[in-house]
Amino acid sequence: MAGGCCNSSCSSTGGSNDPRWRRALWIALAVNFGMFGTEIVAGAAADSRALMADALDFFGDAANYAISLAVAGLALTWRSRAALLKGATLIVLGLWVLGSSIYAALAGAAPDARTMGVIGVLALLANTGVALLLYRFRTGDANMRSVWICSRNDAIGNIAVVAAAAGVFGTGTAWPDLIVASVLAGLGLSGGAQIMREASKELRSERAPQPAE
Repeated sequence: MAGGCCNSSCSSTGGSNDPRWRRALWIALAVNFGMFGTEIVAGAAADSRALMADALDFFGDAANYAISLAVAGLALTWRSRAALLKGATLIVLGLWVLGSSIYAALAGAAPDARTMGVIGVLALLANTGVALLLYRFRTGDANMRSVWICSRNDAIGNIAVVAAAAGVFGTGTAWPDLIVASVLAGLGLSGGAQIMREASKELRSERAPQPAE
């Protein structure tokens, strides 16, 4: 690991039990839970799959931050298991969004571009703030990195939602919304797989016999 740590439970930021880390997570948890409520209502009102997909992502992140707070300070094995759970959650959400997008492509109408744009910009500001808050913790253990990966993906996803709103406004069709929803699903699947790989690597490292001194 970076910073010369003897194992991944330590880092230049003091590890996952660092009070600064816990304080940042509490702020991120509050922001994500608030944005989940905002986007799920706006997405349903605007009939936007991209907004609803992003709302579910906010909800998943809020749950993941809560899990990270619960395991902060525990042994690396438990933190890695928590990261595995978070990775699996991202994959499940990604698959759900893909299925929802396919259904909407067959039966959906064009969403309200104005609502998509306003809420998309609000979500972008929220996620950018959270990503900047968590940036310093991006090189910690798998549990800490998983939080950074989620925040980074969210900020990228919100830019795509704003672009989808412009596309819906310009074309008058639902396709930009559905395409962005699919991109968000792909980010979730990719991020989930990356988190699970890192966590599995840490678990294997912990289980490996240590050389005798």
